[in-house]
Amino acid sequence: MTPKPPAPPKDVARAFEDLPPDVQDPLGDLRQLIFETAANTPGVGPITETLKWGQPSYLTEKTKAGSTLRLGCPKSGGFAIFTHCQTSIMSDFQALFPNDFTFDGNRAVVFSAGDDLPLEKLRFLISRALTYHLK
Repeated sequence: MTPKPPAPPKDVARAFEDLPPDVQDPLGDLRQLIFETAANTPGVGPITETLKWGQPSYLTEKTKAGSTLRLGCPKSGGFAIFTHCQTSIMSDFQALFPNDFTFDGNRAVVFSAGDDLPLEKLRFLISRALTYHLK
């Protein structure tokens, strides 16, 4: 069993608290999935949790193995997991699962509050992002 993720830094915790109440739990589930995936993916190393553009962000700062993941709420509503739009991470994921998700271009998978999260497929996306530079 993977250990519980560390407590977020204060500024990240505040950012989670400022999110709409109906998306806090699912975004917390995505946060936990990021830490679990990192712990179980060779080469990733420790995750640095910080804020980028005001959103909780996850980096492989020590190993530089991956590309940044962000969690937040797109302007269109709901909640999302974001990847760097100048990588092929999201387009590759979209090619594998074209009808399984709602995509925001080459940058995010978007969900509505109350959606079930397909954790295994999202684990694949997260793993690809966290190992992007190991290709």
